[in-house]
Amino acid sequence: MQTETLEVELPIDADIIALDKDDRIVVLIEVKINQAKEKAAQQRIADGALQQIKHFLSKLSEKNVVIPYAMIVNLEEILVLKWDGTVLSEAVLSLKTADILHYYDSKLGEQRIFVPYLTRLIEAWLRDLAYNWKSEIPPASEQIAAIGLLPLLAGGTTKLEVKIGGNFIYRN
Repeated sequence: MQTETLEVELPIDADIIALDKDDRIVVLIEVKINQAKEKAAQQRIADGALQQIKHFLSKLSEKNVVIPYAMIVNLEEILVLKWDGTVLSEAVLSLKTADILHYYDSKLGEQRIFVPYLTRLIEAWLRDLAYNWKSEIPPASEQIAAIGLLPLLAGGTTKLEVKIGGNFIYRN
């Protein structure tokens, strides 16, 4: 099996980041839409997303920035992984995307979805977890609490399409 080396340079482009109430990044989120038909191709794309996020986290850790959680989102599932600065865990939580996001768009799945819209729905969910803007108990809040992520999100916010360069975030 041939392995590829992914070169990652700072700043890193992130689809979404979640910040705690003190503006520290607590989750790095990659949003992907996988349109491959074959299972083998789907798995290669999923593995590539996992390797990409691991390289991003590793590069940031070299700059003494440890982001404790990562999320990989696609139309089927939301995977949450833990990062300790060296090791990226297996998924500590796997959620069905439709089960979570139907709460924010009841017509989800009735038409084709593109990355920007999926990204906005994930952001709405994360913000609901952070400060309950839509519901008192957002979807999957118990599971998110059980892995230790909910207290980090509480009172925080999100940012879309940012560049992260070590201890700072490039903002528009």
